[in-house]
Amino acid sequence: MDWIETLVVVLHVVIAVALVGLVLIQHGKGANAGAAFGGGASQTVFGSEGSSSFLVRATTLLAIIFFVTSFSLAVFAKQRAEVAGEAGIPVVEESSSDAGQAESEAADEGEDGRGDENELPELE
Repeated sequence: MDWIETLVVVLHVVIAVALVGLVLIQHGKGANAGAAFGGGASQTVFGSEGSSSFLVRATTLLAIIFFVTSFSLAVFAKQRAEVAGEAGIPVVEESSSDAGQAESEAADEGEDGRGDENELPELE
């Protein structure tokens, strides 16, 4: 199961980098006005329509794969948390005796002769 999770994480990172690259190489909507006045679009690799439809489709596909990998990583994390809870891993909880001990230690630090101007007010 760990190798599947590792594979999904690697795929997730590769897709994220590819998405960033695809978004950066796309033209904004304002760039189409200049191409309307004879930008030589008939000689492009992607046809007379240009590369915009290919890039939009590729970005859409990568975004869908990115969301699927994100969801699957969330499922893996939830399963790992449930397994850790069932394994008997101790949970740190602050009890009232710990809080009283912390208050007495704070009071001891205030009695060292520095005065009370350095103490912060307590939060309730």
